[in-house]
Amino acid sequence: MKVLILGGYGVFGSRLAQLLLRDGHDVIIAGRSLQKAQTLCMQIGGTPFQIDMRGDLTPIASAHPDVVVDAAGPFQHYGDAPLRIAEFCMHNHIHYLDLSDDAAFTTRISDLDGLAKSTGCFALSGASSVPALSAAVVTDLARDMTEIECIDTAIVPGNNAPRGRSVVASVLAQIGAPLTIWRGGRWQTVTGWSEPLDCALPGRLHRTARLIGAPDPALFPDHFYAKTVLFRAGTELAFMNRTLAMLAALRRAGLFRPTAWVESLATWGYQMLKPLGSQKGGMCVTVSGPSNADKVTKTWWLLAETGDGPFVPVIPIRALLRKPDQILPGARPCLDDLKLCDVIDAMADLDIETTTRQSTPTPLFKDALGDQWARLPAEIHRLHQFGQMEEFTGAADVERGSDVIGRLIALLFRFPRAAAGIPVTVRKQRTAEGEVWERQFGDHRFRSHLRPSSSASSVREQFWPFDFDLPLRVEDSVLHLPVGRGWLLGMPWPRFLLPKSDAREYVENRQFHFDVTLSAPLTGGLIVRYRGFLVPVATEDTRRKRSATPPPSPPRQALQS
Repeated sequence: MKVLILGGYGVFGSRLAQLLLRDGHDVIIAGRSLQKAQTLCMQIGGTPFQIDMRGDLTPIASAHPDVVVDAAGPFQHYGDAPLRIAEFCMHNHIHYLDLSDDAAFTTRISDLDGLAKSTGCFALSGASSVPALSAAVVTDLARDMTEIECIDTAIVPGNNAPRGRSVVASVLAQIGAPLTIWRGGRWQTVTGWSEPLDCALPGRLHRTARLIGAPDPALFPDHFYAKTVLFRAGTELAFMNRTLAMLAALRRAGLFRPTAWVESLATWGYQMLKPLGSQKGGMCVTVSGPSNADKVTKTWWLLAETGDGPFVPVIPIRALLRKPDQILPGARPCLDDLKLCDVIDAMADLDIETTTRQSTPTPLFKDALGDQWARLPAEIHRLHQFGQMEEFTGAADVERGSDVIGRLIALLFRFPRAAAGIPVTVRKQRTAEGEVWERQFGDHRFRSHLRPSSSASSVREQFWPFDFDLPLRVEDSVLHLPVGRGWLLGMPWPRFLLPKSDAREYVENRQFHFDVTLSAPLTGGLIVRYRGFLVPVATEDTRRKRSATPPPSPPRQALQS
């Protein structure tokens, strides 16, 4: 095919050009700078072509391409007429593909569906790592699941990977900004570049990834009827992760905004730090849900180690153009047009490995309690026997102590303020190390990390910088969680300086209840007491089975933010 690549000498456009030339396509490398296009063509082949995407598009038709690929971006900056290139292609009977990673842009391509079908052309948006590749992976992993509880995707490139200004601009536009996600069967607003999570890749490679916008959280709830859809990204260097987190905090406070000069400075800074990292990068897609009466978690990893990582975003287009006759006419996000096997075949000549693993996770508390687990009622089992992620809601009464030590400890651990009948949400998520519990009392949130303990019948809970051993015991169908030992920054903490704990989980009127009392060391004064009930959010009204009516799409303004 004759393929015109807009932004063809850019980071991803140039790599797509290399792959398409290997496959025998007639490639036109297009962009505003004819000199840059000519320089690349001298290196890899192809035909240089000058075009300003922001101006007159008629020169595109004069080149007579079969397909136009928009590899330029950033797509969230395409202004008041973001689909003008795709629409021009449809009117001129030219097929269209793009590498969009912007949710609003990718969703909006469907506005051209009628026009595309009338001309017999296809216009696929997001034919990249997301949502094309991630959707193909989810389809493959979930083929035997009756319901998808959670889809969690993370992309963590190596620091040596080239990043153009459009990629930097895309990240800066989202950090600290409102981000709409589908979690627990409902739309929620969080902050871009929040909720850090450790992403484990093959070869003992660990990277921290944070929530950020992508087409997946906007499109997958409809497409897969998943209860929760999350997308994360991260950088290799911890310094860069922390800097972006700091900028996100400043933006939330109204002290930072991503102007053009900030984008230029950030792009320059990345280039200066580029030698400090490695070429190792990857992608991780985790899908969890019931299968054959068990709750299973399936994870697909992609690992690129020798600099081939930047080819991954353009692999879906290579796979599509190997079988163009199988692409149905119409304009849509690229969700159902690729099979994972075709994508894997399109990576065969690159140094990229993929791995899939399935597990049936044992609940952390079930593993710790051993034989005692069977003595607990089903309602307590339900709160601890969840898939990859689940939410529980209820209400609670909160009391706070009045002595100085208790108030200081409550402030340090960010315990909720005193209130009666306050709404409560508890979000639990599995990690490679254990579980993360995020408790929200009204507008107040605090979280802890739980993992297996070396002590028998115990779990370890971390409230940074403190760790506590909780020796679990079951008495009369009630689960007790007292505080045993403690550590501060890994150093043992004297027992007489540990808070006193009376924490219980029990069932009343066939409903899960909790009652947690913490008292200050030395004085014994009350720190906090919170007691109430919880029920799973996954009721029949909110559960989304794969054969059910899909959930509503997020508001347009939420997508655009």
